[in-house]
Amino acid sequence: MAPWSTYRKAASIGAAVLATALAVSACGSDSADSGTATASAAPGGVALVNAGKITTCTNIPYEPFQFNQGDKVVGFDVDIVDLVAKKLGVTQDIVDIDFAAIKSGAALNARKCDVAAAGMTITPERQQNLLFSEPYFDATQALMAKKGSGITSLDDVKAKNLKLGAQASTTGLDYVKKQGFEPIEFADSPKELLGLQTGQADVIVQDLPVVLTWLKKGDVGDKFEHVASLDTGEQYGIGMKKDNEALKKVVDEVLAAAKSDGTYNEIYKKWFGTEPGATAGDGSGAESPAETGTESPAAGS
Repeated sequence: MAPWSTYRKAASIGAAVLATALAVSACGSDSADSGTATASAAPGGVALVNAGKITTCTNIPYEPFQFNQGDKVVGFDVDIVDLVAKKLGVTQDIVDIDFAAIKSGAALNARKCDVAAAGMTITPERQQNLLFSEPYFDATQALMAKKGSGITSLDDVKAKNLKLGAQASTTGLDYVKKQGFEPIEFADSPKELLGLQTGQADVIVQDLPVVLTWLKKGDVGDKFEHVASLDTGEQYGIGMKKDNEALKKVVDEVLAAAKSDGTYNEIYKKWFGTEPGATAGDGSGAESPAETGTESPAAGS
């Protein structure tokens, strides 16, 4: 009996050792996860989705705010978020995602990104789902039509019973609906522009900087023009997860500093060719790197 008893005792000890090892291993796993969370923390107590990066959700292309140039994503919004990245001592990583998932806050809540920068207008509805930075860009809407159309306002569009097009999920769409229109909705702005070019729509409404960028392209500017500006009083903001006050504080500080030291003006002029507040309603637009882009804008305000 003694040998069997000894064997059972050894097995029992072995099982206990194994259980202890597994418990330690589990604790070690938790510790590793905690280490990852700690590693993704940036200065100022800002927790980032990925260590060493600030991840930006956007919808490409939306020239000149964000678009592909070669193998890089460039644009006004990209340069602005780069300032935040520099402040945090990290680099910017850009995720291209559906605009509806951005404005609803779904992408941020799912930890796809830390910030959303997509030429996005601050609205009360969106503020229910997103925490916005202080405004960083004053925006307005514009009408675009064939040259010589004689259109100068939405009243003209209504009087001539013309087909009006707008991009889905945008403030431009919301605005013209409030004016009594039932516009043709296009999934994104490339489809909206194509709709104008192919006669699906006689007139389209889109953010003014986007319209001016379109008109720099010979195949568009030769046939179409900016016919009216709609003073909608919009402002763009950088979106963040609803409870991310620590990141909002950093973003707001960066925006304030950039406006104070002239950095914001430099970035603005780089992409729009004018100083902030200068009138762009004459259709002149910006002499900028955006002219070299090969894609048409896609996201929405």
